[in-house]
Amino acid sequence: MQLFSRFITKYVKTVIAIWTIFFIGMVIFAIQLPQKLEGDGFFVEGDHSRMMKELSTTFDLPEKSIIVLFENKTDEEIEQVLSNLKTIEEIDNILSPVGVEQLNKDEFSYAILNFGEEVDDYNSIVDETREILDGEKGVSITGEPVISKDINLASQKDLASAEAIGLPIAVIVLLLAFGTIVASLLPIIIGLVSVVASLGILTLLGDTFNLSIFILNIVPMLGLALSIDFALLFINRYREERIHSSIEESVQVTIQTAGRSIIFSAICVMIGLGAMAIIQVELFRNIALGGTIAVFLAVLAGITLLPSLLIVLGDRLNKGRILRVKPVASKWRTFAGFVMKYPVSIVILALLLLGIGMIPLKDIELNIPSAESLPTSYESRQAYDQLQETFDFGKDATVYLLAERQDGWGTDEGLNKIFEIQEKLLGDPLVTEVGSIYTTAQVDSVEMWKAAIANPQVPGVLEIVQENFIQGNQMYMTISLDTEGSSTEAQKWVREWKDKDLGVTFALAGHPKFNQEIFDEISDKIILAVSIILVSTFIILMIAFRSLLIPLKAIIMNIIGLSSAFGILVYLFQYGHLGFEKSIIALIIPVIVFCLVFGLSMDYEVFLISRIQEEYQKGLTNTQATVDGLVSTSKIITSAALIMIVITGAFAFTDVVPVKQIGVGIAIAVAIDATIIRLMLVPSLMKLLGDWNWWFPFVKNKHK
Repeated sequence: MQLFSRFITKYVKTVIAIWTIFFIGMVIFAIQLPQKLEGDGFFVEGDHSRMMKELSTTFDLPEKSIIVLFENKTDEEIEQVLSNLKTIEEIDNILSPVGVEQLNKDEFSYAILNFGEEVDDYNSIVDETREILDGEKGVSITGEPVISKDINLASQKDLASAEAIGLPIAVIVLLLAFGTIVASLLPIIIGLVSVVASLGILTLLGDTFNLSIFILNIVPMLGLALSIDFALLFINRYREERIHSSIEESVQVTIQTAGRSIIFSAICVMIGLGAMAIIQVELFRNIALGGTIAVFLAVLAGITLLPSLLIVLGDRLNKGRILRVKPVASKWRTFAGFVMKYPVSIVILALLLLGIGMIPLKDIELNIPSAESLPTSYESRQAYDQLQETFDFGKDATVYLLAERQDGWGTDEGLNKIFEIQEKLLGDPLVTEVGSIYTTAQVDSVEMWKAAIANPQVPGVLEIVQENFIQGNQMYMTISLDTEGSSTEAQKWVREWKDKDLGVTFALAGHPKFNQEIFDEISDKIILAVSIILVSTFIILMIAFRSLLIPLKAIIMNIIGLSSAFGILVYLFQYGHLGFEKSIIALIIPVIVFCLVFGLSMDYEVFLISRIQEEYQKGLTNTQATVDGLVSTSKIITSAALIMIVITGAFAFTDVVPVKQIGVGIAIAVAIDATIIRLMLVPSLMKLLGDWNWWFPFVKNKHK
């Protein structure tokens, strides 16, 4: 780090020039990112996606649909609206409610606009549909493409709202920490540079990767909070060094100390993000990619651009003093002394508080969010809710079975096999209906089918039915289950049936299969992902501090703290307390919050323990080093945590539910980590374990 610090201080203008050019270039790309985002990221390569593409290609089943909901409309008015919609070229076919009893109830009816696999841009289709329907009273649209576009729009509004709330408060926190306008604005500038650059790079990658709409919130949230945190820690250490050293020397020492801590912290965060990518769900891989870029740029700007700006500013860093920051070392020393005096009592109290937070965790329910992600003010959400209420949308689960037989299905053996599969399915207590050539033609046996198809009085009718369900060596059936598509019962059904022996090669698709694949992918990989995080973090902290107990303590305390945070999240959202609307926790939340916060919390761990280690290596006793380390870092750790809480917690006031849950979850976890864990548990355990904290086999820690 010495050579690197000298390099930065030598080529200050060059570093600033490179960052300026890079930033301007990235601004141009960053503003284009929303156009590259589509879908919620809940996608996994599996039977469902492959089979749905095959069904769309071979049997012309729609890959996606837009639903048009009519209220108090006559048949003539409906036909006129649908006639106008036929001008949309990408529509494969339209299922009209006119004359179809199932699509009409009370004053409501709905039509389905079906699209094939060749459609690339559903956003433009949604825009065109809305343009055609503009001014039509009693007509609204919903469906996956519409909901996806609306979540994208809501995410952009949420980002603007969260920044409008979080950034001003962050500036206030920085003013309280530094007292001057210039020093307070510098971390904000570094944060904005890092975030804009991250979004620009993601835009460039948008043609290579499918990017989820949720990264528009999560990447800026993470990048901004971390950049400001890193800058805050860096500037604080620089100001400490500036008291007794020149500007260049202060910057060099800061890069070698705080810069080293920042790099270790960033590595821990990136490990958490990298481990998330092991789970082959598109959203996790998106967050891993975007988050890693944001963290890398945050630390890169923190150890190159920031020190360069500090040198250029010189003592003007303290210009524009608004507040006279009073020394609070004596108060923190009193607090640290109290912790050192009653370590056992404080450990018991801290664990008791964390345990209380964990209690609601026993009731946690997880789901894959869809329309529920949107606020009820959106037309697509209102239409979706109305379809659920009036037509029981989602009450029955539909599963597709696609089977392949080498010798085809038109022979006697093939026809018998179809009937055999059908009857086996109908014998399942959860199956209410099976759609096949027999049930569609209302034929009760193979013999009746053969007799009917040979009957000249019904020419072509059964052939059409057969063509709808059989193409070459492939045959499909639809299966209706007496349970909701998102239920665990439906998942269990497809999980069991996919392994059954039906005498032919087959696969399942449909909403229950989609859910089952997502849930199974996460449950199968989460232990591996967590193990990678824990082992890697242990090794990195062990190398950083040459200790076995410090990384072990850090990991255990993080797990306890995160468990408590998840419990509080259940209390707020699932129970619906403190003004939060009742909502089931999104399946992604525990994974994302764990992977992100586990790394983020190491930021404070590394910063605190590094200072304690510095003092210990100067010759202080373990207790004295702990007190001095706590005194010198507590204010800045509290300020950094407060900024993290403000930036992420601001998303509590946004509309998209999963993003709101992520923001609140991170804010709660960071608050717990920076208070109960970092200020109570860590110093108490440091005191209780004494010199054993620094024990490392075969290596003697420096202690003068």
